[in-house]
Amino acid sequence: MKKIGFIGAYDKTDLILYIAKILTTLDKKVLIIDSTINQKARYIVPTINPAVEYVTTFEEIDIAVGFTKIEDIKKYLAISGEQELEYDIILVDVDNLEGFQNFELEEAQKNYFITSFDNYSLKKGLEVLCQLQNVISLTKVLFSKEMLKEEDDYLNFLSLGYKVVWNEYRIYFPIENGDLSVIYENQRVAKIKFKKLSIQYKDGLAYLAGEILGDVSESNIRKAIKIIERGV
Repeated sequence: MKKIGFIGAYDKTDLILYIAKILTTLDKKVLIIDSTINQKARYIVPTINPAVEYVTTFEEIDIAVGFTKIEDIKKYLAISGEQELEYDIILVDVDNLEGFQNFELEEAQKNYFITSFDNYSLKKGLEVLCQLQNVISLTKVLFSKEMLKEEDDYLNFLSLGYKVVWNEYRIYFPIENGDLSVIYENQRVAKIKFKKLSIQYKDGLAYLAGEILGDVSESNIRKAIKIIERGV
C-alpha cells in the first residue's frame, strides 16, 4: 500500500479526485482522506448518509471525511488494528500540522506541496512545514498563470531554514478560467469528466499519476485518460 501526501492551504480536492480517477481507471483501489480543516470533500462529493465521520464511494473512489487518524478509519470499516487498509494507494489531503502528524506523512512514499502564488496559499501552506521536526523531501506542484522564475524563488525564500528538501523538478498547472469552468461544471453534475480540460492540465495529471504509480508506462496512463474522456 502506497501513502501519498498532498500538503498545503491551496484548494487541492478536485486535483486529488482527478488523479484518483486515473488510478482507479488503471484498476487501482484508491482511498482519499480529507484531513483539511474545511473538509471541502464533504461539500463536493455526493453522499447519501453524511455524518461527522464517514467513508463514501464516488466514481469508484473511496473518500474518507472527518477522521483524525488511520485507526479510526479502520474501526469504521471494521478492520482490525493489525491489518492494513485494503487499498493500493491512499491519497491524504492535509493543510495542518496535526493532520500531517496523525496520518504519519513523514513515512509517505511521496509528499507534494501544492500552492498558487497568492500570499494566503503560500504563507498558510508553509505554516505546516515550518513546524516540522524532521527533514522531509517535497515536490512542488505549482498553480500559476505565467510560471515565473521569480515566483519559485519567492517560495524558496519563504521556506529558508525549514526542514524541507525540495526536489529539483517542479510540476506546473496553469491557472486559467477554462479549466476552472470545467471543474465547477463537474461539481454541479457530480461527475469527473476530462474532455474539456486543457491539454496542460491533463499533462499535469498524467505526470502526477505516473509518479505515484511508478511502474505504469506513460502510454497506459494516456490510454486511461482517453477512457475517462470518452466516459467509458
